[in-house]
Amino acid sequence: MSAPNSSSGSARTNHLPLYISLALLATMLACWFLWPAFQTTLREGFTVLRSGEQPRIAAWMHQFGYWGPVVLVLGMVVQMFLFVINVVLLILVAILAYGPWWGSLLALGGVVVASSVGYALGWALGESFVARLLGRKTERHVVDIVHDYGVWAIIIARLSPALSDDAISFVAGLARMGYLKFITATVVGVVPLIALLAYLGEESQRLKTGLLWVSGVSVVLFGAYIWWDRGRKREKKSA
Repeated sequence: MSAPNSSSGSARTNHLPLYISLALLATMLACWFLWPAFQTTLREGFTVLRSGEQPRIAAWMHQFGYWGPVVLVLGMVVQMFLFVINVVLLILVAILAYGPWWGSLLALGGVVVASSVGYALGWALGESFVARLLGRKTERHVVDIVHDYGVWAIIIARLSPALSDDAISFVAGLARMGYLKFITATVVGVVPLIALLAYLGEESQRLKTGLLWVSGVSVVLFGAYIWWDRGRKREKKSA
């Protein structure tokens, strides 16, 4: 009798991130439909973020006072479904509004929450949901990458602004990658990107150059790793 109880407790523990993420998403949907001020604020924020004007973005964040961090984290969750807003912009917003240290910690927390939501949705809603959201071709391509390269695919996707880190979250859940492995790879990949944004700060030209460099280097390194890994697999088959 004790073994089944232990197994049941373990299952509940393993699925805790899923339950928390789905509860957060349900709360957001309820606020959108039942709270007009919430919907208006999101629409206004969408307009401000799309403007790309950093002083305007920082000023908009400060109007929320103590609720600003909550708004920012929710924005990171919502942007997974909008795709026109890059999470890099929201990380930069956090740094501009709250400084390089607290802003970086807030950005990291927001990425972890948003990634957990994407992972949970991919896990809970399955292939049909992910394929509708990303497109069948993209979904299959990212699934193959996650299956073949595991945590390295997650790390490079987080590190490189040029890649779709939102897609990788949904697909990691769909592929049943272990949550702790997924979230650890997410943190390992996104911390250098956040540190770079905190260092470059508001200097837009230097920021663009730095992002281009980190995107290019990370993609080249991942491409080199794929080439090496495929060669290694061919040698094993021929041996």
